Amino acid sequence: MPDNIEQRSPRPGTLTKQQKIDRLLRVDHAGEYGAVHIYRGQLAVLGPAHPLSSHIKQMKQQEEVHLKRFSDLIRERGTRPSLLSPLWHVAGFALGAGTAMLGARAAMLCTEAVETVIDDHYARQINELGPEEQSLAAEIEEFRQQEVDHRNIAVELGAKEATGYGPLSAIIRFGCQGAIKLAERL
Repeated sequence: MPDNIEQRSPRPGTLTKQQKIDRLLRVDHAGEYGAVHIYRGQLAVLGPAHPLSSHIKQMKQQEEVHLKRFSDLIRERGTRPSLLSPLWHVAGFALGAGTAMLGARAAMLCTEAVETVIDDHYARQINELGPEEQSLAAEIEEFRQQEVDHRNIAVELGAKEATGYGPLSAIIRFGCQGAIKLAERL
């Protein structure tokens, strides 16, 4: 019997390290893809001249950098992207546009709710990555800090003053958590 636990076959129902990394990359790629489309939806409704547009464009640009990096990692590590990418495209855009139609504060509420879930999600991933994945953990931490910045900007721009903040925020957070579970597997 091998001395190293990692050489043993995993118990039925448990994931290997590679399967865990595949899920991590798949869900993070899907999340960044959805985030880009949330900001595109917000910009489509608010328009380029809106006072929040410059903030939203900057956040979208950072999400595009995250998306590119996860796209590269998926390709480099031979991981398949989420089979639900068309859903993330439509759902992200609809969420961004829909909340922006409710007003600028609601658009920022959306950003605040999504980024709160992503902050927690990335923090958990960083804690789960072993020492052999320090480089990946450092990249995710850098992205996490930018997501926290997005959340803080959204709060500064009135997210918590949006009409219906409590229920709408809870619905968006619940939806994001569900999307994370789906994207890990599909």
